[in-house]
Amino acid sequence: MESLMKEYERGYEMLQNAIEGLTEEELHYKPAPDKWSIHQILIHVADSELVSITRMKKVLAEDEPLLFSVDQDAWANNLEYEQLDREQALQLFKLLRSSMQTIIAQLKAEQFERAGVYADAGRFTFKELLEFRVEHVRGHLAQIERVKEAYRQSQ
Repeated sequence: MESLMKEYERGYEMLQNAIEGLTEEELHYKPAPDKWSIHQILIHVADSELVSITRMKKVLAEDEPLLFSVDQDAWANNLEYEQLDREQALQLFKLLRSSMQTIIAQLKAEQFERAGVYADAGRFTFKELLEFRVEHVRGHLAQIERVKEAYRQSQ
């Protein structure tokens, strides 16, 4: 559990390291029309964190709450991620993680087993939601690396 909590805490730093030194051209490069740019990925990660913090808090505060899913592609397209402020999104991500870290650090072991229910995916414990947050950043870090490589190949 300790390593999971540490990696959760390092999410912002890991994202910052992944984009360090990239140009605006690299950040906005899309490897294909239906693929996200690094800029869009970062906005998505912040939006996803915003939604997930609500889910995590509901699980800790309410008994078996109903959790909701979002359509990430609709968010990216209809909220025009390419036009949003990347630095603002990263700061929001950092603040959300920091505020949640304070709560996580105080949890008792049994609180990690509290659960919520997705109508479309079933029951998830707080620990599973936390694991997913870590995996989510890992997955998008790998996606960022793929976009960086595609950009290099296109040059």
